[in-house]
Amino acid sequence: MMMNYDLISENPESTVVAEFEPGFYSAAQYQSEAEMEQDFINRLTRQAYEPLTVTSEKELITNLRSQIERLNGIVFEDKEWNDFFTEHIGNPNMGIIEKTKTIQEDNIKAWTRPDGSLVNISLIDKADIHNNSLQVINQYVPEGGAYDNRYDVTILVNGLPLVHVELKRRGVSIKDAFNQIDRYQRDSFWSGSGLYEFVQIFIISNGTLTKYYSNTTRDAVSKANQKNGKGKGKTQTSNSFEFTSYWATKSNVPVFDLMDFTQTFFSKHTLLNILTKYCVFTSENLLLVMRPYQIAATEEILLRIKTSTNAKTYSKREGGGYIWHTTGSGKTLTSFKTARLASRVDDIDKVLFVVDRKDLDYQTMKEYDRFEKGAANSNGSTAVLKKQLDDPNARIIITTIQKLSNFIARNPQHKIYGQHTVLIFDECHRSQFGDMHKAITKKFKKYHMFGFTGTPIFPDNAGAIRNVEFTTTEGAFGDQLHSYTIVDAIRDQNVLPFKVDYIRTMREEDEILDEQVSNIDRERALMAPERITLVSKYIMEHFAQKTRRDSRSYSFAQLINVGEVATAKDRNKVKEVKAKTRLTGFNSIFAVASIPFVKLYYTELQKQNELLPPDKRLKIATIFSYSPNVDTEDESPEDTDGLDQSSRDFLEKCIADYNAMFGTSYDTSADKFQNYYKDLSLRMKNREV
Repeated sequence: MMMNYDLISENPESTVVAEFEPGFYSAAQYQSEAEMEQDFINRLTRQAYEPLTVTSEKELITNLRSQIERLNGIVFEDKEWNDFFTEHIGNPNMGIIEKTKTIQEDNIKAWTRPDGSLVNISLIDKADIHNNSLQVINQYVPEGGAYDNRYDVTILVNGLPLVHVELKRRGVSIKDAFNQIDRYQRDSFWSGSGLYEFVQIFIISNGTLTKYYSNTTRDAVSKANQKNGKGKGKTQTSNSFEFTSYWATKSNVPVFDLMDFTQTFFSKHTLLNILTKYCVFTSENLLLVMRPYQIAATEEILLRIKTSTNAKTYSKREGGGYIWHTTGSGKTLTSFKTARLASRVDDIDKVLFVVDRKDLDYQTMKEYDRFEKGAANSNGSTAVLKKQLDDPNARIIITTIQKLSNFIARNPQHKIYGQHTVLIFDECHRSQFGDMHKAITKKFKKYHMFGFTGTPIFPDNAGAIRNVEFTTTEGAFGDQLHSYTIVDAIRDQNVLPFKVDYIRTMREEDEILDEQVSNIDRERALMAPERITLVSKYIMEHFAQKTRRDSRSYSFAQLINVGEVATAKDRNKVKEVKAKTRLTGFNSIFAVASIPFVKLYYTELQKQNELLPPDKRLKIATIFSYSPNVDTEDESPEDTDGLDQSSRDFLEKCIADYNAMFGTSYDTSADKFQNYYKDLSLRMKNREV
């Protein structure tokens, strides 16, 4: 029978479609979930997926064998297949973590055949993604689970179930599909040979709304399975609905409807690219799947590297560019994947990831290590940076703009200047303009320069100096390659919306109108003990509410996701969310103008904190330092040498409070204060402070 294929796009460079005209679909088109499911499969078939009927695990394994044989150009004897399957695929000692690692990092298995010959067996071809086969099955019933389950639709990649789709009819909450997958993970994904533990990506849809998310690998053994004696010891997943994402176009237009999602996300090129390039298996054994704007930004940079290399426009603005992604949207993950993929581009010798200060250097290194231990090389001094630049095996190097500038000043001749280099600047709105920027661009002869920023500098906000070449982000780095603004992030619920409260802290009669004395009198008024007390009291009284640790600050509507139906069944879940929120919530940072303000507020907040019952007290800590604006060998924001004695003594007292709180032993000496700075940063991130 002649098949009709609907090919949306086949572009070897782009995973995220640039433009897409969504169709119009009404609820009347789908009278049942079964009709929606069949239409979905029909569309996949027209997109060159092979429909397959599988009614048992035996048939699933038989198909898997034939697909692995096809991919590798090999024919297994029965015993060979049984041995290979038992060792590398259906091994009862492999859990979700091991199976995820197999797909993401260890997809080629070195296997010794019975005759002693050694062969490499690939489970998924990452070099040429179109060598992989895509099949679709539906209504598969697993064998041996804790309960009887029937899965909606599964995508097989070379016979392995790597993508699972759960559907609900229009009008039903998409959260029901999410919860159903959670039940399958507890009840039956581990059953039989555990093939469904290979699933990397889940899709949930009610037709009107469609989302995707990774099969995370948090260690949480199902109590139900342990109780029933089934799946004991298996590693189950622990997903969160908060980490589900909408697909979108390159211009950040969301793709909600299942049929539109099928034409874009399930385009063979797109799906295989996401599975093979745009998932990250972290050193913490968590699987992350990138969001569309992250993928689009990464590919724009890679495309610019290739096109400018071919056109020999490197070392010019045409060879670089910048990414405008709002704060909190995951720039570190994007930059990590970009750096990794750029380091693999033919003819690229080094990738330098450049941050502004030593604390960012440390934090970025920790973040990179979280994605992949040892994937990048950080450095503590200019001498170490030179050693890494000399090392051909150090493909990705994290450094600061100050150390890089010092390196250039002290090494007027070095081979790195003539090598093909990619420089990626984090938070490029900060210090990359001016003399240091000029020194770097003058010395490097064959480079591509890219900046990531959440707050780009445009001509209108460049300040009084109108040297556009160095004072604007575009002037320094080149074209804007991709943007994902705060408006996009709030719409997608990837960051919290702004909520600004204006609280008057001075009476009208206290306001100073005479400009000649306003600054003097204003500071005296702002530092008045009565005002410090009132502000501190307000903070303590409203902390739980403002950080959402007090569940009473939530209305029921706020706890139901946009586009979902608030059913009676949801209310029990809301209670769970409230309970978790009371224990976690958000954190807070109180920024003040100067060290004298720090002393006043820290003292008053601690004083009021002592008046609270022990279980209601906050963990309060402070950080301040003295950092002159000069280049030094070990430039550091954690420098206390320039503090006056009174400020340093006060800081010692604050650190002593911190030590008593956490059992640490820090002080203001150079090494220990740096460790205090890092420890406090980590505890802030983990909401321990």
